Amino acid sequence: MSAILFGSISTLVDTSELQRRAFNESFAAHGLDWNWSRVDYVAMLGSNGGAQRIADYAQSRGDDVDAAAVHATKSQIFQELLGGSALQPRPGVIDTVQEAKRGDHKLAFVTTTSQGNIDALLAALRPHISAEMFDLIVNGDSVKRPKPDAAAYAFALEELSEDAGSAVAIEDNVGGVAAATSAGVTCIAFPNENTIGADFSAAAETVASLDAGRLLGLAKS
Repeated sequence: MSAILFGSISTLVDTSELQRRAFNESFAAHGLDWNWSRVDYVAMLGSNGGAQRIADYAQSRGDDVDAAAVHATKSQIFQELLGGSALQPRPGVIDTVQEAKRGDHKLAFVTTTSQGNIDALLAALRPHISAEMFDLIVNGDSVKRPKPDAAAYAFALEELSEDAGSAVAIEDNVGGVAAATSAGVTCIAFPNENTIGADFSAAAETVASLDAGRLLGLAKS
C-alpha cells in the first residue's frame, strides 16, 4: 500500500491571511501595539510555530510578552474565523482525496498544530473534507518536537505501518518540506499565497494545483 500525507492546514485550504489576521487581532486583545503587515508575516514564514514567532518578535522589540497566552488567544480567534468563513479546498485537493480513497491508498493529515485548529478547519470544510476521510491525523501533541523536525513524519509512518519510500507528502512551507525530506519522504511543495516566493528547492516538485494521478504515481506501493 502507499500513503498521501497532507502536511499542514494550508495544504487543504489557504488560510495564511486568516492566520495573519488572527495574530493581529490577538495582539490588539492583549493590548500590544503590534501589527504584522503581509510583508512582515511573509518574512517570518521560514520557520514553523506561531508561539515561537511571537516570542522572537517580542525579543526583537525588547517587549516582555507571554507568548503562549497571546498564541492561545490567536488560536481561539483563528478557529472562530474558520467557522465564519466560506472556505473551499485548494485546487486538486478533493480529487486527490477521492482518488486516494478510491484506490485504497492511506491518507493522513500530518501537522504539528493544535487539535482545536484541526477540528475547526475540518468542520469548516464539510462536506468536501472530513476527519473520517483520514486514516491518521497527527497534531502538536503527537510528538515532542514540531516541524521542521522530522518527528511528525516518523510518527505518521510508524502509525500507518508504511515505509518512507511508499509515501508522498504535500507541504506549503519550507519547514514542512524540511521535515518531510528529513524523514525520507518525497515531498511536493504546494505554496500558499504567502509562501509562494520561498525557496522550495528541497522539494521534489513545486505545484500550484495538485494532480491526483501524479501524486498517486509517486506514492509507490
